[in-house]
Amino acid sequence: MKSLSLFVLLSLLMFSCSKKPTNHLIDKNATAETINLFNNLKETSKKHILFGHQHATEYGHGWKGDKDRSDVKSVVGSHPAVIGVDFINFSGISERRTQQVMHELKKNVEDTYNRGGITTIAWHFNNPVSGGGFYWKDSISKPAVKYIIPGGEAHHEYKKILKRIGYWANNLKGADGKSVPVIFRPFHEFDGDWFWWGKPYCSKEEFISLWQFTVSYLRDELGVHNFIYAFSPDNRFTTEEEFLERYPGDEWVDMVGMDNYADLGRDRYDIETAAKKLKIVSDYAKKKHKLAAFTETGLESIPNTTWWTDTLLQLLKTNDLELSYVLVWRNDENSPTHYYAPFPGQVSEENFKAFYNDEFTLFENDLKKIYD
Repeated sequence: MKSLSLFVLLSLLMFSCSKKPTNHLIDKNATAETINLFNNLKETSKKHILFGHQHATEYGHGWKGDKDRSDVKSVVGSHPAVIGVDFINFSGISERRTQQVMHELKKNVEDTYNRGGITTIAWHFNNPVSGGGFYWKDSISKPAVKYIIPGGEAHHEYKKILKRIGYWANNLKGADGKSVPVIFRPFHEFDGDWFWWGKPYCSKEEFISLWQFTVSYLRDELGVHNFIYAFSPDNRFTTEEEFLERYPGDEWVDMVGMDNYADLGRDRYDIETAAKKLKIVSDYAKKKHKLAAFTETGLESIPNTTWWTDTLLQLLKTNDLELSYVLVWRNDENSPTHYYAPFPGQVSEENFKAFYNDEFTLFENDLKKIYD
């Protein structure tokens, strides 16, 4: 009888280990690691939030390209849990330089995965039909969205750019031989007027067409199954209806987020308003079984010595928010003032250590098998 019970137990264990993880992603063919990342972030967000920093391991205040370095690690001994990178130079520059950038970014993302961290990818997309870069520049920029969506005269060129991204994504491999999952956040802050894909330069229908085509082409045509797709306007909304004005639909988005610098010290200190906006994001994610994130924020130069605990942490702990991560912007390697995370000797360093030591916040060293 005892041996039979043991046999039943072993059988149940084998069945449970062989079961596929529950997949709530919009990609029904998503890799197991991508599904696990989604599910673990969803669960972690109930009690914690991961800290992220843009370009954290590529460069920092006064340095660039140092191995296994970040300003955050120099202060608290751990890299951020989430590392932000960018597809900015996957188009619009020489082919030789593009290939170099792709190789360097591939190594960065794989290194982060091998350490147990997470990568989120923004796309400061250089205008594919005119000069002006990714910003809108009067008299130079063209409203490129209508040109690159299906039926547009530059649609074929856009597909070529996506093929490059697809090739890169399909070749991301960790030391374990598995495909590396990433959070892909295209066309962010689309409700503003500073990027060529912004609200004044394309209709709602054009923007939704661009989003849906981008996802379907990468996922269904190019076989990219390691992307979590994130939708993140700026903070120009006060209701769920306004937040969803250009939303492409639940079947096209895995993560909802918001970028907000204005309410956290850049223009004003208004934690109450920022919390209401984040609650709209968080509540929608709960209702639709999506991930939610505070996709960009920060205070340039961090002159407020207690900003990390008295502003950011206080905000994140209000309204029963469930946010998978918060990401602050980059530390420029040359500028003496353009930085959003502390470095040794910066005036908010000690307060950042208090932020790090709070049980609510998680950094890379705190992550345990986030892909399992």
